[in-house]
Amino acid sequence: MTRGDSSAGDEPRPRARGERKNVLLRLDPAVHDALARWASDELRSTNAQIEFLLRRALADAGRMPGNAGRMRRPGRPPKEESGA
Repeated sequence: MTRGDSSAGDEPRPRARGERKNVLLRLDPAVHDALARWASDELRSTNAQIEFLLRRALADAGRMPGNAGRMRRPGRPPKEESGA
């Protein structure tokens, strides 16, 4: 069974710490282009720029959850060391 599959009676599995949540976001093309240019100016991906802006809006509104992880650093995540 793949991650997105569900069957009757299956309970959702808890998310591992650090596992990212996928969200489908529909944007006006002009808004997406503006976000992509802004992200490029700040050396971020468009996805990272959207997360940065959402986190800033949550913090400004006093709605940032205390258990929210930190934003990932730029670049590729470090390779996980195998325990073998």
